[in-house]
Amino acid sequence: MSTRKPAVPAARVIPAQPGPQDAPQATGAAGVTRAAGTAGTAGTAGVTRAAGTAGTAEVTEATDAVTAVVPGAGPAGRRPAAERDTVRLRGATAPDDADGPARYAPEWLRLRESADAAARAHDLLDPLRIRLSDLPRRAGGLVVHDVGCGTGSMGRWLAPLLDGPQHWVLHDRDPYLLHFAAAGAPRTAADGGRVTVETRRGDLARLTPDALAGAALVTASALLDVLTPEEAGRLAAACAAAGCPALLSLSVAGRVDLTPAHPLDAEITEAFNDHQRRTGMLGPDAVDVAAEAFAGHGATVLAHPSPWRLGPDEAALTAQWLRGWVGAAVEQRPELRARAARYLEERLAACTAGELRVVVHHTDLLALCRPTGGAS
Repeated sequence: MSTRKPAVPAARVIPAQPGPQDAPQATGAAGVTRAAGTAGTAGTAGVTRAAGTAGTAEVTEATDAVTAVVPGAGPAGRRPAAERDTVRLRGATAPDDADGPARYAPEWLRLRESADAAARAHDLLDPLRIRLSDLPRRAGGLVVHDVGCGTGSMGRWLAPLLDGPQHWVLHDRDPYLLHFAAAGAPRTAADGGRVTVETRRGDLARLTPDALAGAALVTASALLDVLTPEEAGRLAAACAAAGCPALLSLSVAGRVDLTPAHPLDAEITEAFNDHQRRTGMLGPDAVDVAAEAFAGHGATVLAHPSPWRLGPDEAALTAQWLRGWVGAAVEQRPELRARAARYLEERLAACTAGELRVVVHHTDLLALCRPTGGAS
């Protein structure tokens, strides 16, 4: 078995992606407007100003700010399965987009990409490479289906770590994100082989064994925890029928470690986990349920921790994440609102001062399905 330790490749710049100054406006439940991608600067200052004074209006604004969540980083309702995006990024959506694709903020996806790349479980790569090396060679190389691809961060991370030519099929319901994913896709594999991409707009319900015919690998990031048990079962069944492995990364594990500690940490964590499960989604139970589903189809399942480790260098990401995490907790338990506002103020102030460190626990799962004719 190879023992090489791959370096984390630098993320490609996504052409034409708007920066924080160009970001669309996100309106929270209380009408507090924030620019997407700015919680580490103006957003943080706004909460500090609101909660730092004793007047009634200021306190009200502070508590309202808890639910002013940046798109892609905060709580989201759950639409019917037929209308839902391939991957729900917990972003607040406009009332008029229920029948159309939601434009989840690329700024959030870009902000988290380096933390995702550093967190992904490199220890699962060698077993994956061994399985892929056993597949018969195809003229076009390995065919990889990336489900709920977002802006394509999985491909930018993984394609340069695998040898040989590759063809990536990028799946997402949002054509806006598919544009970014295709434009920012890597062009070469680890050994210089050519990497090509195509995009397919659609949701998870359409990911059938026929759609995966010829696939060598299925990948996804931050997907399992926003699936229902039935959806996870269908994903496992489709991969098993196609005979292709699945690398499913960055599923929330339900644990968060913050330093320094705060008396409200555990209660916020519990409320957030309840929020994750409340519309039938798997949330922190996702990896266990998915592992059981894949094992039920005869797959060998490997799991490995993939935590975000956020310190002063990731202050902007930490501030965005804090807003979404606390906002979801308050949405689940409204009685937390006043205490959570003070908590968020203190945490954002510590983040700005470079004094806060956060470990957000995730788990990566590799399911090595039995090869069939579909993967040959």
